[in-house]
Amino acid sequence: MLRYTLLRILGAIPTLLLVIAIAFMMVHAAPGGPFDDDRALPPAIEENIKRYYHLDEPLPKQFLRYLSGLVRGDLGPSYVHVDYTVNELIADAFPRSLKIGALAMALALLAGLGAGTLAALRHDSWLDRVVMAISMTGISIPVFVFAPILVLLFAVKLNWLPAGWTSSSGVSRYLLPVVTLALPQIAYIARLTRASMIDVLQRDFIRTARAQGLGTMNVVWLHALKPAMLPVLSYMGPAIAAILTGSIVVEQIFGIGGLGHFFVNGALNRDYTVVLGIVVFYAALIVFLNLVVDILYGAIDPRVRYR
Repeated sequence: MLRYTLLRILGAIPTLLLVIAIAFMMVHAAPGGPFDDDRALPPAIEENIKRYYHLDEPLPKQFLRYLSGLVRGDLGPSYVHVDYTVNELIADAFPRSLKIGALAMALALLAGLGAGTLAALRHDSWLDRVVMAISMTGISIPVFVFAPILVLLFAVKLNWLPAGWTSSSGVSRYLLPVVTLALPQIAYIARLTRASMIDVLQRDFIRTARAQGLGTMNVVWLHALKPAMLPVLSYMGPAIAAILTGSIVVEQIFGIGGLGHFFVNGALNRDYTVVLGIVVFYAALIVFLNLVVDILYGAIDPRVRYR
């Protein structure tokens, strides 16, 4: 297992390098620059600024300089947020994105596993059809459509929850962003759980457990849930990354000062280092989460052995 883990980590390095190279080229290929403004700077001042940030160098040299900073853990300075480095911006903003994403993932797991298990136990019943219909709806509608609907209903019409992220709204400010992020994941997890649970409930060891006199809930909880969780576990790595990256849209809608706020503003203002830093951070996070899922998969399923 240790050798497999090390090989996966080494195999992730070319992937990260490719992501960094593509993001670097795309950001620098966009028209405009970080110091373009409605009022043009004098040529001498603009040249001095570019020289200070090494933007006057050829792109290959800039890319190598950026890679050398990454090796040291330095994501560079922000061109727009003066006196702040990209590391400081991420350290300040990511806890908000992480908190919302973690709450959304916890809600998605609880609701998705529960709905999928109920649908499997009532296979081909009206409850099964209702759960699957709702799940298909949740998969089909993106979060940027869900969010305004929830705001219109619960904030504008009913006036139960705040429409935006304000310090005075307390815990209630989390509800709409968390539910918005969780809804699509609930749908995916419910469908995966249902399909896996139906398959597991038909296996011989489940029949043996029933023959021993165990009730339905004991059979599900003690014997069926663990093997049925394997497809869900495989989905968890990309799902957590999707929730964190999906929060970019949700953060803009609800006015949350997380990574999404800095990423969108950085893209609009051509703040190269901020955009690249957040892309690299998310790419490393996705690779790490997939690695954790692979290790957990081997720990849960004793049949899996990595050589």
